[in-house]
Amino acid sequence: MVWTLDHPLADALAVRTVEVPGARVELRVLGASHQVVVRPESDGDALVETVACLPGLPGGLPDSADRPLRGVGDYRFDSLVESLPRSALARRVERLHREVADSPGGLLVAFPGDPLSVTALHLAPDSTGSLHWRTWHAYPQSGELVTTTAHVTP
Repeated sequence: MVWTLDHPLADALAVRTVEVPGARVELRVLGASHQVVVRPESDGDALVETVACLPGLPGGLPDSADRPLRGVGDYRFDSLVESLPRSALARRVERLHREVADSPGGLLVAFPGDPLSVTALHLAPDSTGSLHWRTWHAYPQSGELVTTTAHVTP
């Protein structure tokens, strides 16, 4: 998996659009990966965060990254890759189903073949105009849970 702010929009399996003060945010599941698109109401450039396996790019997520983005604000990205036994992964996926699937700022997609194979995204705007989102990618075949957190402050 790689993280990039330079990848164009990809075909999505599922999309949830959330209107927040000052922007429209699209949560997009792309196979076992995701994109989050922040489109400011102003004429600023859209932010397109992509975490995916992309052909031709070396794998690896940064532990953290900071970027000032014209028209969007200051952006911070953090990631964590955990190796979990199947029972612990099952508990985490069950919690994601409860907390994310039916949330107005949430999107969860389960993939065929294993009920623990999910990608979930959750947007949590706050009263200051900042945006915060978390994503989870569960890979039961390897026992990995990849969690990312991003913040945009105006």
